Amino acid sequence: QVQLVESGGGLVQAGGSLRLSCAASGGTFSSRAMGWFRQAPGKEREFVAAITWNGGNTYYAESVKGRFTISRDNAKNMVYLQMNSLKPEDTADYYCAAQARYSGVYVTRTAYEYWGQGTQVTVSS
Repeated sequence: QVQLVESGGGLVQAGGSLRLSCAASGGTFSSRAMGWFRQAPGKEREFVAAITWNGGNTYYAESVKGRFTISRDNAKNMVYLQMNSLKPEDTADYYCAAQARYSGVYVTRTAYEYWGQGTQVTVSS
């Protein structure tokens, strides 16, 4: 069983930056694709970014492309989301997710088996 714990959320002004971290334990972290999703109040959970098991490929939602960067450190069982040029519309709870097995699919929620509890990000205007 994989456990995921997010950290790094908070309150930031528009234009600012935050770095989210996700610590993974249990299972084999280095073999799993990882993703970040977010859910704003009253909205469905949406894809933000994903990274393949070895970091060789990354994927981003159009709304964050060029501003957010996903990365991972397999030696530390960590995945990160660097968020720059934040906008008020980035306000949401951010969730780290891990796939149970290779799927070749990275942008849909159902491709991920394990989820963290989330960390809140609030961007003020």
